[in-house]
Amino acid sequence: MPKKINKREFLKSCFLGAGAATLGLDAMESWASGLLKSDPAGPADDKLWKWSREAVFYAPTARGIKCTLCPNMCNLREGETSICRTRVVNGGKLHTIAYGNPCSVHVDPIEKKPLYHFLPGSRSYSIATAGCNFACRYCQNWEISQVSPKDTRNDDLMPQKVVEEAITGKCTTIAYTYSEPVIFYEYMYDTARIARSKGVKNLMISNGFINEKPLQMLCQHIDAANIDLKAFTDDIYSRLCGGSLNPVQNTLKILKSEQVWFEITCLIVPGWNDDMQHIALMCDWLLANGLESYPLHFSRFHPMYKLVRLPATPLTTLEKARNIALIKGMKYVYIGNVPGSGYENTVCHYCKKTLIERKGFTIISNHISGSACKFCKTKIPGVWG
Repeated sequence: MPKKINKREFLKSCFLGAGAATLGLDAMESWASGLLKSDPAGPADDKLWKWSREAVFYAPTARGIKCTLCPNMCNLREGETSICRTRVVNGGKLHTIAYGNPCSVHVDPIEKKPLYHFLPGSRSYSIATAGCNFACRYCQNWEISQVSPKDTRNDDLMPQKVVEEAITGKCTTIAYTYSEPVIFYEYMYDTARIARSKGVKNLMISNGFINEKPLQMLCQHIDAANIDLKAFTDDIYSRLCGGSLNPVQNTLKILKSEQVWFEITCLIVPGWNDDMQHIALMCDWLLANGLESYPLHFSRFHPMYKLVRLPATPLTTLEKARNIALIKGMKYVYIGNVPGSGYENTVCHYCKKTLIERKGFTIISNHISGSACKFCKTKIPGVWG
């Protein structure tokens, strides 16, 4: 007969096995209990509010509490808040204030994420809280990404309720999107875990700026992702977004190793990341790491936020980038934010016939049979339902 273990031993084996050993057992037990109950834990004191939870990934240091969720590795003293605006030290512990309080809730076509090779034509229940661990100069959702959850109007929507709403809305997936889901990690993780148990799939639409252990733990409950590859030098990453390249590259490699389907988006911003030599180097790296079958989306920039004086990306620039990627050996390369261009269609990489015709986010025709090209029977990488 299997050996009986008590609750503490069970939690220890689950969380340490997942690699989340940055907390003590009491903190992990508290977090798991909150997940199972799926209701607000009362605030530690007046400095917190009902939408708070003890964070999962942090460690005490001689200079304060270090958040180990993302590569920013914020080191915070009592009362201080993280760069992403969602983590605060209270009572010597790190808390997230982005839990169960989305400021944006919509039902979207999955093509909007964009995900073109994952359940095309399906609906996705999409949520976001305020906050982000980047500071992109061109952010289209800066009103929510560059503020604290305490500065937005929020819905009271705990994980169980999110899943119920998704099912009621006949959504096949839940997308964690709009701002940056890494910063509401605990909320995403709890929701994704419940969703999986109900047959609802989970999508992470992210900048990929997350540390290895949290990502590996999350991969057990995420079905697909779209990762922004914003540039291919650290200098541009730093000046344009406030981040760095290597952690994002590592995220792509981990998603592949964990067998999570993903697609890559590169928003091309004139004068910033439109150097075709850098595009070529990026494609070389993708191929060298066996990522040639994962779709690559080159997306048009429109003047936004701090870059309103820049022009929109010329279609010719996007076409050059696409041609370089195809010549290098990427199998599926799309152009986004240019409706009607034809570059949003899925074309079989073998026989070159159009498999999925799209107009904007709408599917006009679909010639994928099972998971193969209807015309030549070549297997098409993706998740087709």
